Amino acid sequence: MRAIEFEQYGGPEVLRPVEADVPEPGPGQVSIDVAYAGVNFADLKARAEGYRVPALPYRPGLEASGRIRALGAGVTGLSVGEQVTALTDGGAYAEVVLADATTVFPLPPGIDPRTAATLPTVLPTAYALVHTVGRIKPGESVLVQGAAGGIGTVAGQLAKAAGAGAVYGVVSSEAKAAHARAHGYDEVFVGDFDKAVRDATGGRGVDLALDPVGGETFRAALTSLAVFGRLVSFGNASSAEPWRVGQPELYPTGVSVGGFSILTLAKTAPAALRTLAERAFATVADGTVSLPVTAEFPLAEAAEAHRLMGARASTGKLLLAVAGS
Repeated sequence: MRAIEFEQYGGPEVLRPVEADVPEPGPGQVSIDVAYAGVNFADLKARAEGYRVPALPYRPGLEASGRIRALGAGVTGLSVGEQVTALTDGGAYAEVVLADATTVFPLPPGIDPRTAATLPTVLPTAYALVHTVGRIKPGESVLVQGAAGGIGTVAGQLAKAAGAGAVYGVVSSEAKAAHARAHGYDEVFVGDFDKAVRDATGGRGVDLALDPVGGETFRAALTSLAVFGRLVSFGNASSAEPWRVGQPELYPTGVSVGGFSILTLAKTAPAALRTLAERAFATVADGTVSLPVTAEFPLAEAAEAHRLMGARASTGKLLLAVAGS
């Protein structure tokens, strides 16, 4: 089968097409004939700095849609030939990928394989940030970093659907600001945002802030919170030192900080992830949210997808078309 791997860390050029053996599922696993694979920032961090890479060579790709090829021992509730979408532990940049059965989901009604490939990481993450961890309440205000990316695009819509009083986004360019405004954001800030947030809220701050960046952005988001506000960290795109928060930051106004990682949850609490994913997928099936695919590449051009995402010029979701490419 065809696949994309890298043998050393570096830029997009280290990604190379290879011919590999078709993997066979072990106990509790399924193999999937991949139709589409999602491209995520975590893939770029894996390629550039070894994020969650257990060994080299490594095959990236955390989400895929397609048909079940084979079932491993002990797998129930799924069948060969069934159309599914899956969160994987890597390897989705290939014609066949393995996934734990607990993170393989039959396609929701009315969802095609192309749309399904956008779901496994983005939808449950955005849903958790807004609802499960963020615990949004009607009338509250929300601030989202990376508002034009996949998670940001969905989070803005979910916040609006939950009755948020105001949804603010932060992006890196005016072009991205237009995308965010078209997907639920009331106001979008380009670049620095802490003073703009205070001005927009009359000095009050926001009730919920969502941050995938870390570093100085995390600290600015923390200072942008209202009294009793909540900040949820869900990434460290800046590769800064891990954040540390204690009494000096939390006590004065009763703010709180939480975190979320879908990849970690898949390992520590797969049943909770499954419940979360099913609730999140339902918001696409019922039309509450939509996630546009803004660029699609054949499998062999995975490096070009990484270049586009790495240039911070992309919006929405990027896919690799695997079957027939």
